[in-house]
Amino acid sequence: MNIVINVDTPTFEQMKSTYQAPGTLPAGASFHAKLKGVTVTGYTKSHKVMFQGALANQEAARWQPNDAPAPSRSTPAPAGLPAGFATWSVLGSDEVGVGSYFGPLTTAAVFVAADQVASLTQLGVADSKKLTDPEIIRLAKQIMATCPVTYLNLMPAAYNARMKKYNQAQLKALCHNYVLAKTLERLATKPQAILIDQFVSERTYFNYLQGQPQIVSHHVYFQTKGEQAHVAVAAASIVARYQSLKAMDTLSEQAGITLPIGAGHAVDLIAAKLIRKGLDLNQFAKVHFANTQKACQLARQ
Repeated sequence: MNIVINVDTPTFEQMKSTYQAPGTLPAGASFHAKLKGVTVTGYTKSHKVMFQGALANQEAARWQPNDAPAPSRSTPAPAGLPAGFATWSVLGSDEVGVGSYFGPLTTAAVFVAADQVASLTQLGVADSKKLTDPEIIRLAKQIMATCPVTYLNLMPAAYNARMKKYNQAQLKALCHNYVLAKTLERLATKPQAILIDQFVSERTYFNYLQGQPQIVSHHVYFQTKGEQAHVAVAAASIVARYQSLKAMDTLSEQAGITLPIGAGHAVDLIAAKLIRKGLDLNQFAKVHFANTQKACQLARQ
């Protein structure tokens, strides 16, 4: 069982004295103690205190007045993740642009400390696919101002060059590993976990990374629809979408025409126009898509 309560400053300081314990503190925490039947963690900025274990409710009740609101129970973690995972300090990663003909493959990693989880959730940080472009821009700027972030825009020419050596899933794995490693280098306190929005099995993912000079593998979890498991992945998806939108704007300016997202017939028509203008699709598109052949056929008509 997981219980989270909010306390005032005097109570928080009293709890800090009560639960003093040796050892490394989780990111953002003032105290962390493992007792019989319960683990207690208090977060500095928010004054939220989390109780985990069979005696969580009983221990939390010690610090709640009789007329206080009932402590909140955290949402059960998805299968394969530890209990209370959604409240942990997590470094999450996600990518966008995989299925879009025009534009880059964009990957982002965002570290969200435990005491930032509630505030980001309240801001509306969620799966980027459910947000409008103005919402993406607003939220991405707030995320990047408050959280350690790394992103990688693999623009079409660079993407196409690498696709001669790798398959798309392997390229995605390399990009995730890169942004995670770069973010970890900047963190003073290591995350409790790393969560990757899953696109292949764990075994396949790490097989793809064999031979890399630096492989992020400690406390790594994989979860499909990872944005539902922790706000860090949702934040990463928003940052990736924001950076992708900016890159698409730049490419559209270079092409002299608005480049659409996706891989439908409208994409074929625009690609054919670029060919007729004498522009190289390699600079704007993922040329291994079937759209390239369709666009070439349309351009000859």
